[in-house]
Amino acid sequence: MKPFSGIIINIIILSMITLTACNTSTKIFRLKKAEEFALQPLQAENILSEQETDHLPNCVKKYLAYTGAIGKSKIQNVRIEFDADMYRKPGDKPMKSNSIQYNFYGKYSRLFLMKASKMGIPFRAMHLYINYSASFQVKVAELFKVVDIRGEELTKAETVTLLNDMCLFAPGSLIDARLTWKEIDSLTAKVTLSNGKYIVSAILYFNEAGALINFVSDDRYALQDDGSLKQLPWVTPISDYKEIEGRMIPTYGKTIWKYTEGDFTYGVFKLKSIKYNVSN
Repeated sequence: MKPFSGIIINIIILSMITLTACNTSTKIFRLKKAEEFALQPLQAENILSEQETDHLPNCVKKYLAYTGAIGKSKIQNVRIEFDADMYRKPGDKPMKSNSIQYNFYGKYSRLFLMKASKMGIPFRAMHLYINYSASFQVKVAELFKVVDIRGEELTKAETVTLLNDMCLFAPGSLIDARLTWKEIDSLTAKVTLSNGKYIVSAILYFNEAGALINFVSDDRYALQDDGSLKQLPWVTPISDYKEIEGRMIPTYGKTIWKYTEGDFTYGVFKLKSIKYNVSN
């Protein structure tokens, strides 16, 4: 019976591995992407006019002019690729990664997949923000989930990330009626995004030239070692604007948690590519 039992165990293990391989992060990501393109296909081109920015604070209107958004096609979706150094804790060695994401601006959605490896072990991190709900999974070697969370706090946090992407990489979307604005001074404005029951805000900081240089929100949550989520100020300074597809886009940025004991930069991102209004 022992050899037979061993065979059964091996079959079970093999079946589990096969089943997991059939549901890899990449496969799920591609499936969700296809579903979003089916639900939100490209519409006829519509040009953003200067008059449509009249309700914005002056520093935001200047930002849209600086980025070249005015007179360009309104953004229906965006495809973004990054190379990044990720850090698990302060002083840790960076984990090299690359990511791809799709954001849709009809019915807000954001699909993000990061591939990384450490000591030769592959990791996959997937964020899905679809239909007013968010999930976050991290898999090791596409076999074991080491993070698998969802819920109210995560969805609120991911709504902040969606807003951040709009401000940094899709400024033409900032005329959206789901956004409300408050001018603080000539270089600072507060923006609030309402998506269903989720309402989040951020302070935007601009320089004299009109470029956005920082985004600060108190509405995001950091994942802790025990699996809980802790609300902390989240900061994303950006720089190195370059012209891409006729638009000025920041190509370098950091993601920073502001803990009481000090700032923790957990990600350093470099833009690899960006494309607007893609069909797949």
